Amino acid sequence: MPAEDHPQRYPLVNELHARPFPELTVPSHAVYLAFKEPQDAANRDRTRDRAHLLTLLDRHATTHPTPDATHFSGRIGKADLKWESHTEFVTYSAFSAGVSLRAFDPAEAEVFPDDWLSAAPGKRLVSVLIRVEHMPATEAEMLAKLEDWFVPESLATSYVVDGAGAIAGDFRIDPAGHMRFAVFVKPGTGPRRVGRIVQRLCEIETYRAMSMLGLMRSRHLTARLNALDPKLSALVSGLDSAQPSPEAALHELLTISAELESLAVQFSFRFGATGAYEAIVNQRIEVLREERVEGRQTFGEFMMRRYDPAMRTVKSAEARLRGMAERAQRAAELLRTRVDVERSAQNQKLLESMDRRADLQLRLQRTVEGLSTVAISYYAVNLVTYAVYPVTEPLGWSKGLTMAVLTPLVLLGVWLMVRRIRNHFD
Repeated sequence: MPAEDHPQRYPLVNELHARPFPELTVPSHAVYLAFKEPQDAANRDRTRDRAHLLTLLDRHATTHPTPDATHFSGRIGKADLKWESHTEFVTYSAFSAGVSLRAFDPAEAEVFPDDWLSAAPGKRLVSVLIRVEHMPATEAEMLAKLEDWFVPESLATSYVVDGAGAIAGDFRIDPAGHMRFAVFVKPGTGPRRVGRIVQRLCEIETYRAMSMLGLMRSRHLTARLNALDPKLSALVSGLDSAQPSPEAALHELLTISAELESLAVQFSFRFGATGAYEAIVNQRIEVLREERVEGRQTFGEFMMRRYDPAMRTVKSAEARLRGMAERAQRAAELLRTRVDVERSAQNQKLLESMDRRADLQLRLQRTVEGLSTVAISYYAVNLVTYAVYPVTEPLGWSKGLTMAVLTPLVLLGVWLMVRRIRNHFD
């Protein structure tokens, strides 16, 4: 019998081949969109994304993807559509042959109708136009085009993939609401390699935008930490003083700790996602294998100068939140130690007072013992007299004489009995 396959064997292998790179001829252009819903990924409704995709496909009578698909490729009009659903966002790519006479003409984005865009379940986070042309005959001619298309002060350009092509962009949003990238390809470069270059540009911009969301959240977090830090510092500084009382300090510390824990819950996912997206951005830039173009800054240098400081700000805010939570925890431990010491002192005083009360009770008990001996002896003498008087009467003893003789003996017996009982309990 053949070996039985694991139920996930084929899906796991197929995942390696999911989301293939597009194959692009030269010249061509691409329109790329990424939508993100305002809520976190845990609350994201993927059915709305699928319904939005089907609305676009139905306009062009294109077949639908399978119900559980996370990526899809099809044809809409003259463009090849590529749809991908990710953890936090969904992307649309439209690849078309040829380029417009006007570089980065906003009309190229009309492949996605305005009414369809307005009905998107999420908010547009990325909108990119990519123009793919043949490499100009000279480098000066290429730079002249780039100077005309992009803002020179923020232009980043480089040769990529061992000189097979050149990429350029200024990471600015044009008046039509799109970010623009240019790709120049040497003759003989295969369509798959061209597609990989374009796809990596789209991924760089997408994951850059997603990671920058962490910067916006970190600024909000920093404002809240700035308000909590003085309170926590004052509380820690006052732990060795009599004021405030331990109960008041503990209540204030619990309030601060609860808010810090709440902030950690709110921001932990975003900070974790930011770190993951940053790693993807750096990896995508690295695989481009950039080479400098006439002293111009590369994509890696642009990110190092402007993007990396933003990521360090996020990491700093995350480290500060973690540090303040640890400080609050240490302050709670110190406060618990202080409370325990004070309670031990109170318990010691309580035990001492209990010892004094027990000693007083013992003294009172011994005093009562003497009185009880007299009382018991009084009744015992009467009882014994009644018992022995019939014997002493024939002897001529009167009742008074009999009681006089028996009284010392009964007192001695009662005293010995009480003493024996006390010694037994001691």
